[in-house]
This record gives sequence, structure tokens and C-alpha cells, in this order.
Amino acid sequence: WGFASHPLVDGNKLICFVGGAETAVVAFDLATGKELWRALSASGPHGPGYSPPVIYEAAGVRQLIAWLPDAVNGLDPDTGKVLWSKPFAVKEGLTAPMARQSGNLLFVTAFYDGPLMLKLNGDKPGATELWRGKGKNERQTDGLHSIMPTPFIVDGHIFGVCSYGQLRCLKADSGQRVWENLTATGADKARNARWANAFLVQHQDRFFIANEQGELILAKLTSQGYEELSRTHLLEPTGQAGGRQIVWSHPAFAHRCVFARNDKEIVCVSLAE
Repeated sequence: WGFASHPLVDGNKLICFVGGAETAVVAFDLATGKELWRALSASGPHGPGYSPPVIYEAAGVRQLIAWLPDAVNGLDPDTGKVLWSKPFAVKEGLTAPMARQSGNLLFVTAFYDGPLMLKLNGDKPGATELWRGKGKNERQTDGLHSIMPTPFIVDGHIFGVCSYGQLRCLKADSGQRVWENLTATGADKARNARWANAFLVQHQDRFFIANEQGELILAKLTSQGYEELSRTHLLEPTGQAGGRQIVWSHPAFAHRCVFARNDKEIVCVSLAE
């Protein structure tokens, strides 16, 4: 699917996932484009994958998280030095969601290979595996097999969308499933819910959920369950996947409005009331 991960601006640097031998991650001077450093290799058919670069702090050190199709890596964002690496081979290079940190936890999830939770060291840069999913395949899943949306970790619980549109809550420390809901994504009505999708955006104590039917849902997600507060139709799903009409573009939020698009139009809807 080509280049999908957005670059990351860090001070005077532009950090990109490029791909190739010893150029999986490359930093450029933001003003001139001059290469500052390069690190790691991603020479497979899917290059560096699709997950974006992100910087978190752990052990008192800023760490650039580079989740590539063969491993999750922590780098020094100033020099490109590899601080640690944990193997995690991902089928088809589907490293789409962004790696998510919560305290000393670092979470990644892939459509075929499921979730991996790492525990970041507190004394020096490093990571150990805390748990990973043990689902039999993409359909028979025990955790969270996300194809696109990045999950959230709130109050010790993970909230995200699984491979067939299951909005799920998991315990962050163990991966144990707490609850599941199909109505947010529309998977309860789809004949084939493979890749059924919804994007989550946290706002204060609730979430905006933009599903593939072109609806925007306002809901509370807690360990107690899914509480839908409102639902409105923004635009028509004009794409196709799995024999159904879909819209898979992530909305944007600004100036108390939501901006959403399909492949025919873009709409702006006020969220002021």
C-alpha cells in the first residue's frame, strides 16, 4: 500500500520510515533536507510497514519507537542509535496502528498476529515481553487484532477494534478480555465483517468513534462497558471492502468541528452543541 506512515517532526529533525538496507529509519534536517542519521534495515516486500514513528519517554530517556515488520525497536532520536529491539514478526507487514504507551507499558497490535505488550525498563532503556495474544487466527482471536485504528489505554484497560469489528476492552496488565461490542462498528449487521473498522478519538471522559458507515458516535468506554451517548450520520460510505460499502478515512477535529471525507466529498459538522 505504499508509504502510509506520516513523518515525525522532532526539533530540527524530520524523522521518516523509508525502508531498505540500513535505511529503515532516516532523520533529515528539517530546514535543508540533509540526512542526519540512518538506522536499521527493512528490505522485505513491505518495507518499513505502515505504523508511524513516535517518541515516548521511559527510564528518563526520550526514545523513538520504530515498529517495523520484524521487530519493535527503541532508538535515540538524536543519533539513531538502537537502544533495544524486541522481535515481533508481522505477516504482510501490517504494522498499521501506532505503538501506544501507558506508563511503563508499550502496546502494539496487528491484524494477523494480534497484540504484544512490552514492559519498558525503569532504570535504563530496554523492554521485556509482558504478554502477547494467543488467538488461533485472525478470526478466532483472544485479544485485539487491529488492522488500522490505534487503540487507547485508559485506567489500566485497552480499548480498540479487533479484526472483525469487535470493539473490545482488555486488561492492560494481562490481555484478558473484559467486554466486547459489535454495534459501534456495525459488525452486528454486516454479512462479512472482516476488516470492519472504526477510529477512536479520546475527548475528556468520552470517545468520538467514526465508523465505516460514515457515522460519528459519542460514547463512554470504561471497564464497565460501552455506553453510547449519541450517533449521527456524517456522510455516505463510497468505498468497498469485504462486499460492503465503507469509508476508511480518519476524521479531523478542530475549532469544535469534525471534518470527514469519502472519495466524493468532504463535510464539516459542528460539535458545538
